[in-house]
Amino acid sequence: MTKSKVSFEESLTQLEAASEKLKRQDVPLEEAIKSYKEGLKYYEQCRKILDEASAQIETLTRE
Repeated sequence: MTKSKVSFEESLTQLEAASEKLKRQDVPLEEAIKSYKEGLKYYEQCRKILDEASAQIETLTRE
């Protein structure tokens, strides 16, 4: 089974959703911690995608 690649936009949307949930004051602590962990996961995915794009751009501009 291959892991499907998540797009930057999908990861960013999920990161924003986790962030919005954390901003709410009515979120129980356990749910806030879960949202924080999810947010970190999506942040890392976005960062990885951006790093890969940056490397590709750098390679292309050298040619």
